[in-house]
Amino acid sequence: MIRRLSKITTRACTVESHFSLTPATGSKLFQPTAGALAVQVPVVQFDENNATVLEIFGQHKELVSLPVVERQRPIGLISRHIFMSQMSKPYHRELYERKSCIAFMDKDPLIVEADTPIETLGALAVASGDKTLADGFLIVEQGRLAGLGAGLALMRELVAMQEEKNRQVMQSIDYASVIQRAMLSASRAAMTEALADACLVWEPRDVVGGDFYHFEPHPGGWFAAVADCTGHGVPGAFLTLIASSSLKQALELHGPHDPARLMREVNRSMKRVLGQHGQSGKPSESDDGMDACFFWFDSAARTLTSSSANMPLFLLVADGTEVLTVEGKRAGLGYVDTPDDMQWDNHSQHLAPGAMIFVCTDGVIDQIGGPKHIAFGKQRLRRTLLEHGHLPMPALGRRVAEIHAHYQGTQRRRDDLCFFGVRLDAALQDSQHGTHA
Repeated sequence: MIRRLSKITTRACTVESHFSLTPATGSKLFQPTAGALAVQVPVVQFDENNATVLEIFGQHKELVSLPVVERQRPIGLISRHIFMSQMSKPYHRELYERKSCIAFMDKDPLIVEADTPIETLGALAVASGDKTLADGFLIVEQGRLAGLGAGLALMRELVAMQEEKNRQVMQSIDYASVIQRAMLSASRAAMTEALADACLVWEPRDVVGGDFYHFEPHPGGWFAAVADCTGHGVPGAFLTLIASSSLKQALELHGPHDPARLMREVNRSMKRVLGQHGQSGKPSESDDGMDACFFWFDSAARTLTSSSANMPLFLLVADGTEVLTVEGKRAGLGYVDTPDDMQWDNHSQHLAPGAMIFVCTDGVIDQIGGPKHIAFGKQRLRRTLLEHGHLPMPALGRRVAEIHAHYQGTQRRRDDLCFFGVRLDAALQDSQHGTHA
């Protein structure tokens, strides 16, 4: 008996040393299976007695559990903790030492094939209960014992796999952020070149976001849009690609002078892309869309024509004494409940030199904060514009962002944040002025 155990012990140490390297390095190279966790350990035959079990546990202090086999096929598992606690009771050693080892054997341990994926094994281990994590599980190849798996080793492998998945996902999202920012950069550059006194702040709540902006200079004026797509993060970012593409196509076909018509076209396009026409009679799998404000400024006539879907536009009059709010229609673009033939309205205002336009997504207005834990709100935004409207637009943008962040305090950011502002005292960019906060 002692010679047989010595051979097993030597082989077990070799396998365990190799096994300890496998989860750390192999999981990044291939999908690991249960076989990677198999450690060869001493075993006991089903017809041996508890004295043999006691001897094995005494020789192998590190052994947590002992497999019981019948012709190399596992039939149960003896937990060191349970076995030793039973044998230490008064008279139990005298009563059970010569009895079969199956007396204290778990007859229903978790047994898995060596080619079982680690993730599947993790689910099986959780389903089988705490005993598997504490005492381990048996790994077989074609029914024959290949080794004992430890619950702690399984948890380490699962954590390593999850960390690798998270790393890959974050790498993908980081690169998606690069793509999204590149998509927006052309509009920012065009705004910088065309407007002498403007600010533009775009802050996604996560790495990527569902808010976007668009700016185009045209002969005789410029067109701008601020939009808030459903959600934030990756889903919101996907929608910005659809919405931005729809807007660019509408501008190419119809020009920038009629924002309400552009809204109608973008609404139809988004519903078509998202499959929300409902022609099949089945409910759409998606009810997504966007709120937005489109506006065209005619430089010669100094006329602002705007159309809005659930997004107000704020106008600070030239003398800085009043903020006017232009409310849009309470219907978003692209949603299931928004009809294909939905009509938005244009609103036109003549703006004197020095007047200011400001438009923002609801990430600004709806942010919870302050001592009463209520929304920032339109009224607080209007007061901020009145109080600081004399500042150059880049400085005003920074001030609005600072006040908003201070109001948010320790509250979590609820949504993406985007706002655009311009003072209409010049039509072309002065090289000495900046344009974004």
